[in-house]
Amino acid sequence: MSVLIVGSGALACLFAARLAAIGEQINMLASWPEGLHALQTSGVTLEVDGARTTYPVQAGSDPQDFAGARRALVLVKAWQTPRAAQQLAACLATDGVALTLQNGLGNQETLDHALGAPRVAVGVITTGATMTGPGVVRWGGDGVISLGAHAAQAEFAALFTAAGFQVNTGQDVASLQWSKLVINAAINPLTALLAVPNGELLARPTAAELSAQLAAEAAAVAAALGVPLTFADPVAAAQDVARRTAANHSSMFQDAQRGAITEIDAISGAIVRAGQQAGVPTPATETIWKLVQALRPA
Repeated sequence: MSVLIVGSGALACLFAARLAAIGEQINMLASWPEGLHALQTSGVTLEVDGARTTYPVQAGSDPQDFAGARRALVLVKAWQTPRAAQQLAACLATDGVALTLQNGLGNQETLDHALGAPRVAVGVITTGATMTGPGVVRWGGDGVISLGAHAAQAEFAALFTAAGFQVNTGQDVASLQWSKLVINAAINPLTALLAVPNGELLARPTAAELSAQLAAEAAAVAAALGVPLTFADPVAAAQDVARRTAANHSSMFQDAQRGAITEIDAISGAIVRAGQQAGVPTPATETIWKLVQALRPA
């Protein structure tokens, strides 16, 4: 059975390569012209410890080329989710399932609206990946894929396990999303602002202090909403991810370096908005949100 991957960025290419390596037929629905051209002409290339391996994929920009897809992975930026949802509405089989492994809040709701909740599964991932060129991705460290409860959960879990990923199953979706949000909020914006890899945050005392404050604010909002996190200590959890992906450049860092739109609104912005509704102050998060927004001209 083929797997449709929506996206052509770092994680999309990482999953394409890892799944192609175990013999899966990979289709990629892409909108980035340079990435699409590279995938169509050269396939997807994975860099691990300096070694490169290239795998063939089928890539296109027209969802009708992939009509009848039964299993799809949504790996676009949060601000691109509305477009991805409409593309999937045009090509996902009536009994198909789209699994979002995206950053931030709001992606599931957008997909639910376009596809219907039964056709949408949710998971989070902490594995790092960095684009080094169109269609070329460098593995950035081990992580975990956590999948929320869904009828297709076992099938996705088996697929990812076969590809060498560490997989956790059966977890509460809101808990997964907020736990990932805490980590993202503590790491991604700071790496974008300081232009450093994840691990450098731990080497700079003031950066580490600010990262801890961001993690604590996000966790306080989750607690006020009654959402349990998958870890007891949000600061330690963020530091652990930064340590395990020390050499990785976060997706927000990569977006900021290209002058592209970042996911700051779906991460820090989402925390600030939820905090306002719950009556929880998030001063550091709000400041960071505005600073990252200011990196890109309006």
